[in-house]
Amino acid sequence: MNQEILEQLQYPIGKFDWNEERSPKVLENAIAKLKNFPVELNKTVVSLPESVLLHRYRPGGWTIAQVIHHIADSHMHSYLRFKHAVLEDTPAIKDYEESKWANLTDASNTEIDYSLNLIAALHYRWVLFLKNLSQEDFKKSYYHPERSKHYPLDVTLLIYAWHGEHHLAHIKNAIKKAY
Repeated sequence: MNQEILEQLQYPIGKFDWNEERSPKVLENAIAKLKNFPVELNKTVVSLPESVLLHRYRPGGWTIAQVIHHIADSHMHSYLRFKHAVLEDTPAIKDYEESKWANLTDASNTEIDYSLNLIAALHYRWVLFLKNLSQEDFKKSYYHPERSKHYPLDVTLLIYAWHGEHHLAHIKNAIKKAY
């Protein structure tokens, strides 16, 4: 498979735009995406049989089930990073190896209900938290030591709004291929 096709499979909605505008309206739209994401995800995967949940979105990629479990793991990390950034002065965050987490038993099986429930509850709390942040709060950041990079919360919000859409596109593409 050529590199262009693999990149399209890996980034079906394109790569994250680090230069995206961060106006209050753009941030409000990103919060709305996080709010709606669990409903969209559930509608997409709720009735999938196990054989489809085991389908990979690209060669060497995760199964649909692993993507769902990854979203739960990733978004939990982000939610906690937001809280640390608001409550502490530029905290250094702990990284995690996504691929290793994706291979643990709780993230590599086809039981997805518990991750879907977790994502729904998490996003409810995350959105409640985000809606009560000030514009000053969104300028706060955390430090990612492994990447030697600061992540302002306004950028991080946009990353995770993109992240949900990115993986939803992976799942939808994998479903199309499975049928």
